[in-house]
Amino acid sequence: MTLLVEPEVRVGAPLRAVRPWTIAAVFGVLATVLCAAASWIPSLWGDEAATLLSAKRPVGSLIGMLFHVDAVHGLYYLFMHGWIRVAGESAFALRLPSALAVGAAVAAVTLIAGRRGGGRAAMVAGIVATVLPRLTYAGEEARSYAFTAAAAAWLTLLLLWLIDGGGRRLAPGARRLAWLLYAAGMALSSYLFLYFATLLVAHGAVLLASRASRSTIRRWTVCAAGCLVSLLPLALVAYFERSQIAYLSGTPDDPSIWYYFLWFGMPWVAIPAWALVALALWPAWRAWRTRHTRPATEGPRGVSTRLVAATWLFLPTGLMLAVNLLYPMYTGRYSTFAAPAAALLVAEGILVLGRMLGGDPRRTVAATAGATLLFVALCAPVYVLQRGPYAKNDSDWAEVSAVMGANAGPGDAVVFDESARPSQRPRLAMRTYPEGFRGVRDVTLRTPYYRNDWWGDRAYSVTQAAQRGRFDGVDRVWLIELDGQGIQDTWGLPELQALGFAQTGRTISTHRSVVIELTR
Repeated sequence: MTLLVEPEVRVGAPLRAVRPWTIAAVFGVLATVLCAAASWIPSLWGDEAATLLSAKRPVGSLIGMLFHVDAVHGLYYLFMHGWIRVAGESAFALRLPSALAVGAAVAAVTLIAGRRGGGRAAMVAGIVATVLPRLTYAGEEARSYAFTAAAAAWLTLLLLWLIDGGGRRLAPGARRLAWLLYAAGMALSSYLFLYFATLLVAHGAVLLASRASRSTIRRWTVCAAGCLVSLLPLALVAYFERSQIAYLSGTPDDPSIWYYFLWFGMPWVAIPAWALVALALWPAWRAWRTRHTRPATEGPRGVSTRLVAATWLFLPTGLMLAVNLLYPMYTGRYSTFAAPAAALLVAEGILVLGRMLGGDPRRTVAATAGATLLFVALCAPVYVLQRGPYAKNDSDWAEVSAVMGANAGPGDAVVFDESARPSQRPRLAMRTYPEGFRGVRDVTLRTPYYRNDWWGDRAYSVTQAAQRGRFDGVDRVWLIELDGQGIQDTWGLPELQALGFAQTGRTISTHRSVVIELTR
C-alpha cells in the first residue's frame, strides 16, 4: 500500500522527509482526540437513545426488532451491542467509536490528498478534515455516520490505488483479493447505512474519467453488481419500514437552504468553504473549457484529487436529493460519508489560493498556512457549540435526570409526557441517564423496550395506569413535561388531578422540560 503515494513535487525538504503514513497517523490520532474531547457534555438525544436501547437488547430481541424498525442500522447496533459490554453505557463510551472512526477517515484523507499533492497537500487536507464541522459533530454522536465517512475514504483510496496500477504490481491472486476486499467493503458499509451504496455512482464516474483499462472497468462492474445484489434483502426490509422516515415529508426540520451548508455547520464557515470549493474546481472548469484546443490523449490518465473529491461530494448527494423530490427520504446527516470529499476540496482551494497570493515558494507557503489557520479559526466556534450541554437537538435529559436525583425520593412515582414525538419523549431521560431515577416507580410503563418490536418503551395513559392500580400507595408524583418552544404541555396533568393529586407549587424548569411535583 506504500505505492499509494507518489513522490512529492515542489515541497520543502522537511516535508520530503516525512512519510505519508506518518502524516496519516498523526492526523488520525489528532482528529480522534479532538472528537472525543468533551464528547460527554452534550445530552444524548433521540437517535442516540435508539442506539443505546437497541444495543442493550439481547441479540434475539434485537434481530426481531430489526424486522420492524431500523433495519438499515442493524449492523451498527450489533457492533454497539458488543461494544457497550466492554466499554459501558456512558455518553463518552457510546460516542468513542465514532471518534475513532473520524480519526480513520481523516487519516485516509491525508493519503488521498498526498497521493499527487505531496506532503503539503496532505497536511492541509488533514487540518481541514480534523476541524470540519460535519466530522467533528459525527465524531461525538453514537450513530453510524462517522463509520460511513471512514469507510468511504478508505474504499476510495483502495479504488484509486487499483486504478493507478497498484493492482498490476500484485500477483493475480492478490489482485483478485484486493478487488474482493473492495466489493466486501462496499457491501458491508452499505449494510452499515443503506444510502452508502450511492458512492458507487461516484466511483463509476472516477473510473470513466480515468480511462481505466477494460479489465479494470470489468472488475469494478462485477464488484458493484455483487454489492447491489447483496443489498436486495436489506433494501426490501427497508422498503417495508419506510414509514419510519415519513416525518421527512413536509417538515421544517431540514430547510432546503441547509443543504448548502451541509458539511460546514454554520453560514460563517459555509460561505468561505464553498468559495474555496469553487476555487478548487476553477482550474478543472478552465481545462474543460479549453479541451478542444488541446491534442487528444490515448490510454489511461491520472485521476486528480479534485476530480475524485468533486464526484464523491456531488454525485451521491445529488442522487439522493433527486430521489427526495419524488419521495421524501433524505436529511442532511445522510451525506456524512461525503464529508471527507468536502475536506479535500476545501484543502485544494486553500492550496490554489496560496499559489495565487504567493509567487515565490516562501510566500506561497506563508499564504497557504495563513488561509489554513483562518479556516481553523472559523470552525472553532462551531466546535465549541457542538460541545454545549444542549447541542444535540436541544436534548436536556442529563439535566432532567440530575433534577430528579436531587429532588425525588424512594417510592415516589414518575409520569412522563407521552404526547411528544417518540425521539423527544422525556421518558428517554430515564433510559439514557438512569442514575437520577433510582428508587422511583415508573407507574405508566406498559411494555419495556426490550420486549417491544420497536426501539422504545410503550406506556399506558394515566387513567389506564390508575385502572390497573399503579398509583396505589403513591403519595407523591413527579410529572415531566416537554416544554417545546416555550409552550408547556399539560399531558397527564388533568388525569392526575382527577386521581386526587394536586400541584404543590414546586415546578422546576430545565432547558426543554418542566418537572412538576404533585402530592395527594
